[in-house]
Amino acid sequence: MKKVIIVIVLGILVILLVFLTFKKKEKKVYDFSIHFFDAGKADAILIKNKNKYIMIDTAEESFSNELITYFNENNIDELDYLIISHFDKDHVGGASSIIDNFKVVNVLQSNYPKDSEYYKKYKASLEKKGITPVTVEGNIEFTLEDMKVLVDGPTKIYDKNESNNSSLIVKLNYKDTDYLFMGDTENARIKDFLSEQTKTYDFIKIPYHGNELKRIPELLIQTNPTYAVITSSTEKKESNKTIQTLNELKIKYYLTRNGEIDVNSDGENIYISQ
Repeated sequence: MKKVIIVIVLGILVILLVFLTFKKKEKKVYDFSIHFFDAGKADAILIKNKNKYIMIDTAEESFSNELITYFNENNIDELDYLIISHFDKDHVGGASSIIDNFKVVNVLQSNYPKDSEYYKKYKASLEKKGITPVTVEGNIEFTLEDMKVLVDGPTKIYDKNESNNSSLIVKLNYKDTDYLFMGDTENARIKDFLSEQTKTYDFIKIPYHGNELKRIPELLIQTNPTYAVITSSTEKKESNKTIQTLNELKIKYYLTRNGEIDVNSDGENIYISQ
């Protein structure tokens, strides 16, 4: 009888252990999330709120298969907005593949086109799908589920670093949390941006892959984020000066060269995993 009881108790303990292990591994699903792909020194950012999706940039063309696989594995068949911050190959390279393989409802783009094969493929895919992109000059605002989005486009062509400085800046609000995506903006565009806004943010995507820019300290002081992400690669690392500034300002930062990054929020708090 004692042996039977011991066996039963041990069986219960094993079941309990398996259950607790499963619960420990169970991943909490948030209504709002931002996924930063590990795409090298390139931007590919997917924002989700419930069943609505925004994508900011699409990395290089060579990363297209990874994007398509991710979409398929996560049952994503439609983008509500595709935002192309500017037309460098590390931002627009995968756009034609996304447009060709999935439904894209709205496309917002920079005001500075480039004469490149990637830009031509992007334009051809838009035409094939009958999509008319909106070129953003000034501000465009929209609401999607619980997200309020403002896309800030330049109103002029810059004399230096024209493509990077034409980057669209995306400001996103989800309940009590605020997010800022700076594209590849450089000093002149950052200066203009800071002269027009006083808002602070909980999170920032550092401009231009964390390269050294004299305006980055001013940007980080004025926007005052708690968290930051830099899209960089092992071969093309972010600037030590940028990292030094982040450390001095006690901003918690993550690097895509260390792997993909997930930013989740319940509307009050932000949770980041890598």
